Amino acid sequence: MTDERRQNGLTYRDAGVDVDAGNDFVDAIKPAVRSTQRPGMMGGIGGFGGLFDLKAAGFDDPVLVAATDGVGTKLKIAIETGLHGGIGIDLVAMCVNDLLAQGAQPLFFLDYYATSALDLEQGTAIVEGIAEGCRQAGCGLIGGETAEMPGLYSEGDYDLAGFSVGAVERDALLPRESQVGDILLGLASSGPHSNGYSLIRKVVEMAGLAWHDLAPFGDGTVAEELITPTRIYVRSGLSAMKHEGLRGFAHITGGGLTENVPRILPEGLAARIDPHAWPRPPVFDWLAEAGGIDEAEMRRAFNCGIGMVVVVDPHAAEELRAIFEAEGETVFEIGHVQPRDDAAVVYGSV
Repeated sequence: MTDERRQNGLTYRDAGVDVDAGNDFVDAIKPAVRSTQRPGMMGGIGGFGGLFDLKAAGFDDPVLVAATDGVGTKLKIAIETGLHGGIGIDLVAMCVNDLLAQGAQPLFFLDYYATSALDLEQGTAIVEGIAEGCRQAGCGLIGGETAEMPGLYSEGDYDLAGFSVGAVERDALLPRESQVGDILLGLASSGPHSNGYSLIRKVVEMAGLAWHDLAPFGDGTVAEELITPTRIYVRSGLSAMKHEGLRGFAHITGGGLTENVPRILPEGLAARIDPHAWPRPPVFDWLAEAGGIDEAEMRRAFNCGIGMVVVVDPHAAEELRAIFEAEGETVFEIGHVQPRDDAAVVYGSV
């Protein structure tokens, strides 16, 4: 039996895993990884773990904050259209925006890229997008894992997961205690970000649209409009956190405004949000109409144009608004904090 097996001459490549292609991939992504250098990063990729020197990053009494996330079924659009360039930004954004909600500065990022068979061009585009997201967030890409798993993934399919660690000085942790009368500022999103795409894809299918069709809600194709990367709020958020009037951030992800804003409010308080306080981007109106989606479901499934809600002291609202706008954010005053009666979020005129 041993001799027969040796005569078969099987290699790992015959089973669908190309080790040489993996090595070529590591070489191809090294420039993108190097572009994310920041204080605290040690060594380079290729070791058994990524190294980071917290002291060199300038912290005195830090608390570490960790986050992990994926991109969800938004990946299907990238896979079916070949538009892989921005999907890595989404991966980073979903993690680092969560770190910001705790008051943490993102320090480093790791990715997990799993596919049926490694495509060098596809993989390089994905990692270059991850590197761009890291640059936007000011964090270092210190490592990752690429896994070829033929038989587990169909040809051309892949999945992504991201992992990020940040730090915050102990006395700067967020959220701080909110009070009745605090103002809610909404930072504009760049679109649906990376949430609700199972529903979005269903609506596109119901509407009989192909990815290459011109979008009825934008200037590009359906795919181009829907694959716009998630906005990263780290740089503007870190600038605003220097102001003591900032109480907290709510990253608007799965669960939308309805479920995410209450996560940073003390028990007994509620958010009153005026849904007419900002212009809802056309994609959300189209989804509601084409899918027959009622408003309660829209607010629970999507960000509806607000990617981050900031709770601020009313006396500091104008100053903080100016800080965000100076950092390139589009800001709307969308509501306030009030005593809770029943619902944690109340929609209506403020």
